[in-house]
Amino acid sequence: MNKKQILLINDMAGYGKVATAAMLPILSYFGHPTYNLPTALVSNTLDYGKFNILDTTGYIKGVFPVWRELGFRFDAIATGFIASEYQASIVSQYCQEEAAKGTTIFVDPIMGDEGKLYNGVTPATIKSMREMLSVAHLCYPNYTEACYLTGREFDPEGVNMDVAMNLIDHLRKIGSKSVLITSIKVDGDPSVVGYNHNTDEYFQLQYTEIPVHFPGTGDIFSAILIGHLLDGEPLKDSTRKAMDGVYKLIDANKNNEDKNRGIPLENYLNIL
Repeated sequence: MNKKQILLINDMAGYGKVATAAMLPILSYFGHPTYNLPTALVSNTLDYGKFNILDTTGYIKGVFPVWRELGFRFDAIATGFIASEYQASIVSQYCQEEAAKGTTIFVDPIMGDEGKLYNGVTPATIKSMREMLSVAHLCYPNYTEACYLTGREFDPEGVNMDVAMNLIDHLRKIGSKSVLITSIKVDGDPSVVGYNHNTDEYFQLQYTEIPVHFPGTGDIFSAILIGHLLDGEPLKDSTRKAMDGVYKLIDANKNNEDKNRGIPLENYLNIL
């Protein structure tokens, strides 16, 4: 099978399997040549409460001209954490240029969960992520992020499918062609809901929750999803496989003592 070259534009944590550190091993395991551009260097996962972040916007500004001159091309680009509005404008412009040449753009608008923003994420980030969505072929916010992006009220009790579809449509209006919303309770069931612009189809996929928290599970979902999509599999099937992969990894590690460091992926790639 002809494997696709993918660029990850995301933060890199020094301690913990999240963001680029979680996605690289999975996509490499799938066989896709995987490259990375860090949007920030982070001392450790934010779940520890204390952390140090270095914004790498200056570095990124110097990278893109070099890559253009060298003629580097990617079949796909996946963006995650964006450190500032200025960084978002630089990255989104690059993604727009590459999309015009046929590159597929995946956007994970990383901002928050469970109705609130993550540590260190500011309201300005919301504007940055809207800019990223405007160049996306596929975006996959969780329910919290979808609410922040569209200005909707977060409902801890969940929504019905009509409200979920309306939320998807508002994300499409921002610019993303296809949309997934993860970690959303629909008619009482934990679900991922989606819209595939290639088939003009809405769908709901239910899952069973395991009551433990690991940072990085969204990044794992993203990497498995993209791995299958780059292999030419349909969006709905790829989404289900990503959901199942995350479930298996959480289940295998649910008794880990220090969950803040994320899931030690290298020991479990064979179950994906």
